Amino acid sequence: MARTIEDIARGARGASRVVAALDAATKNAVLHDLALVIEDREPEILAANAEDIGAAEKAGLDGPKLKRLKLTVDALAQMRAGLVQIANLPDPVGEVTRGYEVPSGLRVERVRAPLGVIAMIYEARPGVTVDAFALCFKAGNACILKGGREATHSNEVLSTLVRAVLAEHGVPADAMCAFTSSDRDEMKRMLGLVGDIDLVIPRGGAGLIRFVHEHAKVPTVQHFEGVCHVYVDERADLDKALEIVATGKTSAPATCNSTECVLIHAKVADAFLPRLRARADADGVELREGDYGTEFLDLILSYKVVPSMDDAVAHIHEHTSNHTESIVTEDSPAAERFCRAVQSSCVLVNASTRFNDGFQLGLGAEIGISTSRIHAYGPMGLEELTCQRWVVRGDGQTR
Repeated sequence: MARTIEDIARGARGASRVVAALDAATKNAVLHDLALVIEDREPEILAANAEDIGAAEKAGLDGPKLKRLKLTVDALAQMRAGLVQIANLPDPVGEVTRGYEVPSGLRVERVRAPLGVIAMIYEARPGVTVDAFALCFKAGNACILKGGREATHSNEVLSTLVRAVLAEHGVPADAMCAFTSSDRDEMKRMLGLVGDIDLVIPRGGAGLIRFVHEHAKVPTVQHFEGVCHVYVDERADLDKALEIVATGKTSAPATCNSTECVLIHAKVADAFLPRLRARADADGVELREGDYGTEFLDLILSYKVVPSMDDAVAHIHEHTSNHTESIVTEDSPAAERFCRAVQSSCVLVNASTRFNDGFQLGLGAEIGISTSRIHAYGPMGLEELTCQRWVVRGDGQTR
């Protein structure tokens, strides 16, 4: 008999207490062994993914979702590299972020601690199954992963491998619980499990994010959209700018860190726009002067010519989703002014918006990119999956 979501959450809660107390060596051994198992079982994983892809194509799943669903040899190699990178990162649990002594003689420390049980709801992206587990586990948390029906076979194989490796190391398998369901009532019940689940992170389309936002009683972090801008300044190197804008759109147009709008300073527009149009034609990208604030998730790029940086910043403030913005300029003071004026979760100078990614920023992987400013902002790596508590040491003090 299948376990209910309530049973799953209770199992994860029990496992979370064990995981919270694990030493770094055990956690790292699990992650290293999981990387080896994924390499060894690669044909099985790819076969399961091919089954999902075939079913999704027959069901008419749209192009962007199909791209997010597909696993490749390269994707599995990056998955393994992410596991190793996370294993090699310092263990955040128990890290003392602040320490001092107060007049009473108490020695006060601020210490990182696990959140507890983290639930994640996501669509397509079977790689998230491993990334999310690895980050939650290294940060001392248990996780409940609710994948989309379109990735059922891929997620089933990956979660089975994870749970087997956990058991081999004497860790409760319920440190990672995965299930697939399209039952909205079951999802609502999960979102109401206050006391069993400490945080819910949705990762998917706007409809999923809104559903979680409307029904969650458990704390959540999320982003609704990734409307990412590149501003080409009057002192930009136009060769750099062309590559940053073009590849920011074409390298992975269906991702949330894809460039959706380019703002061009009027002083370089005559030189830059013809080159951008030619490159867009060659790359099959549709340029639009309008539709600002739209997350296209496709080979479509909006553009606007602006008279100044202030106008570019004003445009961003009006249309941003607080995800990612970039400036291309050889003027260092202008770059610094842009970074101060734009408060998105990640601001880049002379680099593609595609770098707002946990793996690319050295976090090993990410469980999501938060555009909520409370608790976490930007890619959520290990530190963002912990809280900070107080540890106070005395010598008989009373009050």
